[in-house]
Amino acid sequence: MPKTTIEADRAHMRAALALARRGLGQVWPNPAVGCVLVKDGRVVGRGWTQKGGRPHAETEAIARAGDAARGATAYVTLEPCSHHGETPPCAEALIAAGVARVVVALEDPDDRVAGRGLAVLRAADIAVDVGEGAAEARDVNRGYLKRLSDGLPMMTLKTAITTDGRIATADGESQWITGAAARADAHRLRADHDAIAVASATALADDPVLTCRLPGMTDRSPVRVLLDAHLRVPLTAKLYATVGEAPLWVFSAVPADDPRVQERQNAGAEHVTVATDNSGHGVNLRETFSRLAERGITRLLAEAGGMLATALLRDGLIDDLVAFRAPMLIGGDGVPMIGPLGVETLDQHMPLQRTAIRAVGNDVVETFRLAD
Repeated sequence: MPKTTIEADRAHMRAALALARRGLGQVWPNPAVGCVLVKDGRVVGRGWTQKGGRPHAETEAIARAGDAARGATAYVTLEPCSHHGETPPCAEALIAAGVARVVVALEDPDDRVAGRGLAVLRAADIAVDVGEGAAEARDVNRGYLKRLSDGLPMMTLKTAITTDGRIATADGESQWITGAAARADAHRLRADHDAIAVASATALADDPVLTCRLPGMTDRSPVRVLLDAHLRVPLTAKLYATVGEAPLWVFSAVPADDPRVQERQNAGAEHVTVATDNSGHGVNLRETFSRLAERGITRLLAEAGGMLATALLRDGLIDDLVAFRAPMLIGGDGVPMIGPLGVETLDQHMPLQRTAIRAVGNDVVETFRLAD
C-alpha cells in the first residue's frame, strides 16, 4: 500500500535527521543539517553539512541529484539559509534547482535567517511546510541553539565509575575502571563533540591525550581544552606533545605577557586568559565556556574528575551526563564521582532524566539529561 503524504514526510525527514547527525562534532560553528531530495517517491539526492561547516547540506544534495532535483521535494532539518556568506544562500540554491516543495523541520533562530529563508522560498511559489521532526531536529542541534540563546555551548559530562560510584581508588588509580569496549565507545563520544575539556588535576594525574583514536576516525578528534588556572601542567605533558594531532586551547588566569604563556604558545597551544573562580584555584567556568562559545564551540564534552564535575554541577553548566559504569566495587575509601552539592534533604536533590541505557561489553552506559 502506498504511503500517505504524512507517512512519507515522516520517513524522509527521519532520513534527513540521520544524515544531520553525521556532522556532529565536525561543523561548528555551523549547525549540523541533513537534506534529502525526493522525486516520484524515489530519493534522488542526499547531503549533510560537511566538515568545517561547508558545503551546506542542501548544496550537497542538489549536486548529487543534478537535473533530477527539478520538481522534487526537499526535506531539510533546519531552515535553509538566506544570507550571503562564504557560499550563496541555500534558499536560492533550492530555487535555482527547481524544487517544487520544501519540508523544514525547524526554523533557524539565527538573526541572519530567522524566517527569511522560508519567506524567500514562498516568494518563489515553492510550497513550504514546517514542523515535521521538529523535536528531533532541536535535539540534534541543541548545542547550536544553546550557543545562540545562552551564549554557552551544550555541555556533556562524561565519567567512568564503579557500581558504587567511585572514579578511582584512594591513591588515585583509575586506569582502567571500564573495559576496552566502553573505552572505544567513549572515543566515539569524543568524535560527536566540538571540544573536550579537562582540568589540570586530571591532566597531571592521568597525562591524557584526549584524541579520538578509533580506526578511521582519527581525523575527528575534538579541540582539546585544558583548564589550568596557574599553568601547572608541564610542557612535557602529552597534551602539548600531541599539538600536531589536534588543537590545544589553554585557559588560565596567567596574564598574556607571562613567559610561561609564551612557552606554551611556542609549543603550538593557544592561550586564553580568564578570571579565577571564587576559590582562586581554578578558572571561572562560566566565563571560560562563554569564551568557547565566542570561538564557535557548540558542543563541549568534559572528561572530569570529582572536583571539576562537582563545580560544573554546582554552577548549573551540565546539560547531559554520560556515565560508563563498571561491575566492580571499590568501597567508601575510593574517590567519589562528585563531591558535596549541599543537599541536606531529599527535596533538594538534583533531578536527572534517563534518556538511554545500554550494555557495552561488560559495562553499562547510562545517559541522563539534567532536568530544567
